[in-house]
Amino acid sequence: MSQTVDRALSILPLLAQGPADLGQVADRLGVHKSTALRLLRTLHEHGLVYRQQDQRYRLGARLFALAQEAVENLDIREIAHPHLAALNEQIGHTVHLAVHEEGEVLYIDKVESRYPVRMYSRIGKPVAITVAAVAKLLLADLPEHERRALAAKLDYPLYTPRSTPNAAAFLKELATVREQGWATDLGGHEESINCVGAPIRGADGRVVAAMSVSAPNVVVTAEELLTLLPLVRRTAEDISRDYSGNAPRKDS
Repeated sequence: MSQTVDRALSILPLLAQGPADLGQVADRLGVHKSTALRLLRTLHEHGLVYRQQDQRYRLGARLFALAQEAVENLDIREIAHPHLAALNEQIGHTVHLAVHEEGEVLYIDKVESRYPVRMYSRIGKPVAITVAAVAKLLLADLPEHERRALAAKLDYPLYTPRSTPNAAAFLKELATVREQGWATDLGGHEESINCVGAPIRGADGRVVAAMSVSAPNVVVTAEELLTLLPLVRRTAEDISRDYSGNAPRKDS
């Protein structure tokens, strides 16, 4: 399997030099044409290569889309991290950074709390999309028809009595978040954990990521955590400014 993956990946730098036909790919890999064809077909199915009308293969559009997403996510994480670390140093609570990708909201950075009670969230792990503050911020920025389509197909697990129960309640919550420009999760995923978050915007004003501060009730109450909201929003605005090169939008 590892040899197959290695051969498939070797095709990509070859096609980066320009379109190539089946024979050229097979020769470069040192394999039979039937083997090269199977590899090309698999890559084609995933949109990583494209077969032209002249039967030559070139890099597929999906590859460029993935590369662009990766660059954007790496950029936002690199730019945001010093701000997240500074906020964590100031308040001591767990700070997260998240993005929306292919129907999931994923943590891409985390600065741990200084307190002995830790959260089990992990970088690369999807969040509880119907309750998490970062998810609400990212999904609230979608066009209305996309929000409604997404809400209709989601499941609504009742993690706690405060969890979002259905699509109607979720859409109402997203509308509130969109209007006010910040979000909370006050015991919606875990009864003992509260969270406040704010959006990070790109140069066009669209939300490109979301950050949040989370803490357990045994460390700080929900009311005390909410007093940190101005600081959280200010941090998000600073990250937005660094990311976009412009002042963040003020109409949220």
